[in-house]
Amino acid sequence: MQFSDFTFNKSILKAVAEARFQTPSLVQQRAIPLVLEKKNVIVSAQTGTGKTAAFALPIIQLLFDRQDAEKGEKKIKSLIITPTRELAIQILENFKSFSKYSNLRATAVFGGVSLEPQKEILAKGIDILIATPGRLIDLQMQGNIDLSAIEIFVLDEADLMLDMGFINDVKKIERFCPKQKQTLLFSATMPEKIVDLAKKVIKSPVIIEVNPEETTAKNIGQLLYYLPKKNKTDLCLNLLKNTINGRIIIFRRTKFGVDKLEESLIKNGYKVASIHGDKTQGVRNKAIEDFKNKTAHILIATDVASRGIDITNVDAIINFDIPNVPETYVHRIGRTGRAGKSGIAFSFCSPDENAYIKLIETLIEKPIKIITDHLYIISKPKQKRTQENTVSKHKKGRKSEASKKKKKRWY
Repeated sequence: MQFSDFTFNKSILKAVAEARFQTPSLVQQRAIPLVLEKKNVIVSAQTGTGKTAAFALPIIQLLFDRQDAEKGEKKIKSLIITPTRELAIQILENFKSFSKYSNLRATAVFGGVSLEPQKEILAKGIDILIATPGRLIDLQMQGNIDLSAIEIFVLDEADLMLDMGFINDVKKIERFCPKQKQTLLFSATMPEKIVDLAKKVIKSPVIIEVNPEETTAKNIGQLLYYLPKKNKTDLCLNLLKNTINGRIIIFRRTKFGVDKLEESLIKNGYKVASIHGDKTQGVRNKAIEDFKNKTAHILIATDVASRGIDITNVDAIINFDIPNVPETYVHRIGRTGRAGKSGIAFSFCSPDENAYIKLIETLIEKPIKIITDHLYIISKPKQKRTQENTVSKHKKGRKSEASKKKKKRWY
């Protein structure tokens, strides 16, 4: 299937081609036709599977045909709520890229920067608004935003909004909008609170689920290292010196961990950038730009700060800390191996993280290859299944509680 198979205007297809989009991802194939039919849609799929284009392209198409017929001041017709500044900026870039041959105007508003420039842009009139919850409410309460003409309402990365405590703000924003509107919700996972939110704000949605095994690219190698926690930095330095080349993203669980590892790598002569929630927007933007333009070859990030990074040609991922949420593992390794290219993910597991590996292997329904010939090897955990037994047990249908939750449908 090609993007030209969708009922997009020629101007949109031209912009898509110039952005080097050719074959729609699975999420895009499933979601775009439904959005074009003005259906309410809920999409459950990992970040990095092409969800932004899955809603941006059909929104532009739905608004495109009416742009010349309308006269007078522009009103906001589509509102996209997203949890972080990086995501808001990334989504805006996509909208601007895809709508470059139209008269549609889009902007993003988010905290951490001055209100005044955002107010000025809004005063000129826009069609599409991307916003973080807190800044949107601030602008709305000051009378700088009119949401009465909203036709398409999008909640992006809904599970992250839950983690960041934005759900009540999202409910408030939804009430600012007209009752009659098309609503789209995108989430990497569907925890109970997100399910409850969906039931309250979305009427008769069409459900799209893309399973983790579908989103874990076959061209991503996955390697697992068991070692003491105290040796993780030593192993990282050893692999960077002898094994891993190119552009690398290293994931750590905490802000302190990011800073500590960055200091160690810089002392060893590596060009490193880092992002986490305590860094200013300007510093975070510069770090991402340095990584994109190869001024820095290594980017160290926490999971929350890394949402919204859209960087092609990442050669490798290092899970310095094993995520305690198995879906996060899929999200992380999906940063490499994009657009049909190969990638590799290295995961460092200390004894206190053994249980997380079991949950991850259950979720992706296959074992991760264990490397046993490194300098800091420790014995496999006693309760660790062999790879043959892991596969056998999966075939026999013996699923863990995490797997049962994964298969449970809420609708």
